[in-house]
Amino acid sequence: MSSSSVRSDSSVLSRIDLAFNKLEAPLALASGIAILAMMLLSVANVVGRKVFNLPFPGYIDWMQQAMPIAAFLGIALVQRNGGHIRMDLVIGKARGRMLWFVEFLSVLLILLVTCALIYGSWDHFLRGYTNGDSTIDIGLPLWPAKLLVPVALSLLGIRLCLQLWAYGRAMVRGDEFPVGVPLIEDAATQAANEAEHVSGADK
Repeated sequence: MSSSSVRSDSSVLSRIDLAFNKLEAPLALASGIAILAMMLLSVANVVGRKVFNLPFPGYIDWMQQAMPIAAFLGIALVQRNGGHIRMDLVIGKARGRMLWFVEFLSVLLILLVTCALIYGSWDHFLRGYTNGDSTIDIGLPLWPAKLLVPVALSLLGIRLCLQLWAYGRAMVRGDEFPVGVPLIEDAATQAANEAEHVSGADK
C-alpha cells in the first residue's frame, strides 16, 4: 500500500483513477508553488517596507490573485488521498458493506455541496467578467482568479464521482480493499506511511 493508502489494480476504475491523478498531481504542485510565492512576496513586502521604506507594489493585488491557486488547485488530490480532516472514530468501527455505504453517503453529500459551490462560483465569475472587476491598487483583472474556483471545484466533482463509483462497486461486490479511494489506517500505519513519505523511500 502506498503512503496515500489508495490501492490500484488493472480495472477500468483504477486506470481512470490513476490517469486523473496525473492531472491532479501537477495542479497540487502549482498550489504549493503559489503558497511559496506568497510567502516570499510577504517577506519582500515586509523587508521593503521596514528597511527601504518601499513596499512591494500591488502586494495585496498579487495576493488576491495567488490565493485561489493556493487554496483550490490541490483540493481534488487531497480528496483522493484522504487528506481532508475527517472523524474516523465512528466510521472506523464499521466494516464491510456498511463501511462503504457510509462512505458512499458521505461522498454523495460532499458532491451535492460541491455542485452548489460550482454553480455559485461560476455565477460569481460571470459577474466579475461582465463587469470588468479589477484589483484596487494596480488594476489586475480579477476574473482569472474567479474562474479558477469553479474549475478546481469541477475537478473535485469528477474525483467525487470516481469515489462514488468505487464505494458503490465495493458495496455491491463486498470488496475488503476497494481501489481508487483512501482507506482508513490505524495510528501505527499512518505513522509508518508518514515516515516513508518524509524519507522518500518506496516499499
